[in-house]
Amino acid sequence: MAASLKILHAAGAKLRVETIEIGEKVYLGGNSSGIEPTAWDSLRGTKVFYKAPITTPEGGGYKSLNVTVRKSLGLFANVRPCVSYAPYVATKHPVMDIVIVRENEEDLYAGIEHRQTDEVVQCLKLISRPGCEKIVRYAFEYARANGRKKVTCFAKANIMKMTDGLFNEVFDEVAKEYPEIKADHFIIDIGTARLADTPEIFDVIVTSNLYGDVISDVAAQIAGSVGFAPSANIGQHCAMFEAIHGSAPTIAGQNIANPSGLLLAGVMMLTHIGQADVAEKVHNAWLKTIEDGVHTADIFDEASSSEQVGTDAFADAVIARLGQTPQKLASVHYEATAPVAVPTYSRPEPLKKDLVGIDIFTHWRGDADSLAEQLVLDGDAPFDLVLITNRGVKVWPSGLPETFCTDHWRCRFMAREGTAPGNKDIVSALSTLAGRGVDFVKTEHLYEFDGKLGYSLGQGQ
Repeated sequence: MAASLKILHAAGAKLRVETIEIGEKVYLGGNSSGIEPTAWDSLRGTKVFYKAPITTPEGGGYKSLNVTVRKSLGLFANVRPCVSYAPYVATKHPVMDIVIVRENEEDLYAGIEHRQTDEVVQCLKLISRPGCEKIVRYAFEYARANGRKKVTCFAKANIMKMTDGLFNEVFDEVAKEYPEIKADHFIIDIGTARLADTPEIFDVIVTSNLYGDVISDVAAQIAGSVGFAPSANIGQHCAMFEAIHGSAPTIAGQNIANPSGLLLAGVMMLTHIGQADVAEKVHNAWLKTIEDGVHTADIFDEASSSEQVGTDAFADAVIARLGQTPQKLASVHYEATAPVAVPTYSRPEPLKKDLVGIDIFTHWRGDADSLAEQLVLDGDAPFDLVLITNRGVKVWPSGLPETFCTDHWRCRFMAREGTAPGNKDIVSALSTLAGRGVDFVKTEHLYEFDGKLGYSLGQGQ
């Protein structure tokens, strides 16, 4: 951070810096969130956060501060450019220039996890329509503002038909509003394989939180080094800029770290706050430094490097080249334009929601048939047991004896024909099962929304 700020100031950046302490020292000082109230006041006041790598202490009980800051400040869009700098930085992909736009607030990173039985834990994957609409529209707005020609959606909708299916559905809806930009889809697994093999076929990639975290590290590494990759976290009210790499406390303060990822995040910050001319000067000076072979240890190669330097000397080398442009690497130019438009979400009228059943998850150490016997409800109840699954595989009725089962069972009850059950009926059914000693650990209501199923079907339904 000291090296990066030194370069930005030398280039003439108009910055008034408020320094705040977050991370390990704050955690160990007794604050379990890793950030003090005064630090929040500073972030909300300046609205721009230039974040150095921070450390979360090892061991349980400490939440990721990165995730906390992004979600608390509504920084929904994580923008990660990944560019190769061949032949000055070793890479197998010399023409790579892609941008990954990652959703930042939901998905599995909601961090909602539970242990439900002796053998089973769960993590909830939360995908919302507002989250999908905002990140997909931001990706297209980014492409339009930066002259990009294509936006590709990465998801796994062939398996997670409702969560990733919603992401795909919203992508197709929003893409129609940008007819000048090509839009296409990849399933996340083959998409990642193609990204690692032929990244030049991609331009802008938009995806959900976990997928985006994984593929941006893949993309940065095959471009030449994760240490080069910057990141912008954009929201309606605030923005945060950081390197995508994590902390490395074992080398902190030893004058050997590569400041490039954080410096290029500073370039993104300067364009965001309207100092495009300074951003251009810094970025071109950095490119000239790389082109001249002045490299830190992580990328030093006798075949392409002329001098191995530490953090401070690298900063001095960039400063010495301010005002210069690279001769072989492509120089950059930043227009003094407004930041990429940040989408807002308008909530539509609510849909008609009808309760049609309930999934009851139970902790049971026996087999499916004996469990089913415990779950039969009397004739007055508006529900019938229709299905039992174990880890998503149907085991009742007519399960296969080869199927391995844990002690965690999903028991699906559907409303009997001609009934219109409500929450009181669910409470009554649960009370009946509790009286029989059935250990239910979780329930999920099954709804139809405007007549459309709001749940995935099981085998045989």
